Amino acid sequence: IIAIILVKIFKNVISKILIKGKTDYEAKRRKTIIELIGSIFKYIIYIIAGLIILDFYGVNTKSLIASIGVAGAVLGLALQDTLKDFISGISLILENYLAVGDTVTYNDFTGEVIELGLRVTKIKKASGEVMVIANRNIDTIVNLSQKKANLYLEIDTAYEEKESKIEKVLMKVIDEAIVEKLILPDSEYLGINDLGASSIKYLVKINCDQNKRYNIRREMLKRIKLAYDKNNIKIPY
Repeated sequence: IIAIILVKIFKNVISKILIKGKTDYEAKRRKTIIELIGSIFKYIIYIIAGLIILDFYGVNTKSLIASIGVAGAVLGLALQDTLKDFISGISLILENYLAVGDTVTYNDFTGEVIELGLRVTKIKKASGEVMVIANRNIDTIVNLSQKKANLYLEIDTAYEEKESKIEKVLMKVIDEAIVEKLILPDSEYLGINDLGASSIKYLVKINCDQNKRYNIRREMLKRIKLAYDKNNIKIPY
């Protein structure tokens, strides 16, 4: 009973200490560390409590600990890959390299981290597929949530439309999105990117939060289309 109470108290205390005063992003990352520390503390307390109970009933706990040590060494040799997974999992969590909710790319698979365990990491793609990766193999993973996204939008526009007019309209759309804090201030209109067979392609750079890049891309395309319609600017078929 004391062991159970200690585990609950420890988890609540460590949670308040690590999360108090932190931003939502930092809190999200620290919750993963709290789960890890809580699990380790829980098993240590339960093992100690178990040994005390066995000792109370006359079991020779010293011999038992020695036997566990020998068995642990044998299991360590037999389960090397599993141990590598655990060590890699602890490193990933403690170094704040990954957290549940982060968007990551592993090889050609891009998705959201839905589970970060001591042995495996699970990544879910937008289309629903889930990849399970042994932690020892996550040496080439790219965490996209730790940087800002750069979106480059090519806007097809009819040749007869004046470049000065297009520049004015696109810059207005960008400025309004910046004021509304939909995108970051260093977003900009870049100019003509290509002279196509039936249209001029104007290029816009959008800087935004990595986790919201798909929604922002759709929203910006919608705003540009509405602005073109309002100013009678043609998008050729």
